[in-house]
Amino acid sequence: MNSKDFIIIAHRGESYDAPENTMASVNLAWERNDDAVEIDIRLSKDNKIIVIHDKNTFRTSGENFNVKEKNYSFLKKLDVGKHKKNKYAGEEIPLLKNIIENMPEGKLLFVEIKSGENTAGILKSFCEKKDVNPVYVKFISFNRQLLDQLKKLLPHFEMYWIVDDKIPVFKKNLNTIIKYCKSSNLNGVDFDEKMISSKSVIDKIHEAGLKIYCWTVNNPERARQLMNWNIDGITSDRAHWLSGQIK
Repeated sequence: MNSKDFIIIAHRGESYDAPENTMASVNLAWERNDDAVEIDIRLSKDNKIIVIHDKNTFRTSGENFNVKEKNYSFLKKLDVGKHKKNKYAGEEIPLLKNIIENMPEGKLLFVEIKSGENTAGILKSFCEKKDVNPVYVKFISFNRQLLDQLKKLLPHFEMYWIVDDKIPVFKKNLNTIIKYCKSSNLNGVDFDEKMISSKSVIDKIHEAGLKIYCWTVNNPERARQLMNWNIDGITSDRAHWLSGQIK
C-alpha cells in the first residue's frame, strides 16, 4: 500500500461540527468530499436498524430511553440535534436505510454493529432487500462472534474486528488477533490507535494479508505518522479538517 490508498473516515459523520450519527453529520461529510463515513447501528424494539451509538438516548437527546425497549416510531420523535447547536434542532435518529439511500457514488460506509448476534440475520435480509453493494459498505464490531456469524451470511462484505486494550487475552497479542481474523475469514482489524506503537504492528497485519484501520485520530502529527507507516485508514471526528492538514 502507498499513501494514495490511505483514507480518512468521518467518525459518526462530521461529528465535530454536526450532531453525531445524524443525516446532518453524514451529509456534511459527503458535502466536504470525505473519503468515508463511520456510523453506529442498533436494533429498536421492532427490529428497525437505527443509527445511534449508545444503548440509551440520554446523551444525544436529553431524554433517557433504552433503545431496544422502544419502537422506532417513538425514537424517531426525539430531537438528537439541538444538544450540538440550535441550528440542528429537530434532527432525528435515522435508519440505516436512510444513510444507504443517500450515499454518493464511490464513497465508503463503515457500519459499526453495537447490538447482539440477532442483528446478523436482520442485516442479511436488509442487504438483500436493498441490494446493498459490498464494494462500498463495510461492517465492523467489537463482537467477534457476531462478525463470525455475519461473515457466513454475507461472505462478499468486508468485515473488521474492532480491538482495544480492554480485551486482556488479546492485549498486544497480534498473533492471536491475526489467527482469529483468518479463521473467521475477516478482512482485518480496526485498532484503538494507542495500540499501534510502531510501524511493525501495521506491517505484521499486512503480511498476514489483512487490512488495518484505527480510531480515533484528531492530531495531524499522529495522523501523518500513521499514514507514513502505511495504515489503510484512520477514523477522525474532524475528517475534512484533518485531511487538509496532512494531505
